[in-house]
Amino acid sequence: MRELNETIQQRLKEAYASLQAATRDGDTYLADLRQSEIDELRRIADNHDLPTR
Repeated sequence: MRELNETIQQRLKEAYASLQAATRDGDTYLADLRQSEIDELRRIADNHDLPTR
């Protein structure tokens, strides 16, 4: 489970950074895509009782 948690945390970190960049650049498509990715990663974490930051 530790590896899954670390993977999800890393992917969330990357997705949040990409979301911020997309928002800053006005790329609404990429921002929507990243938000969907974040939502899915958080759902997976919740299903496995893993903490999300």
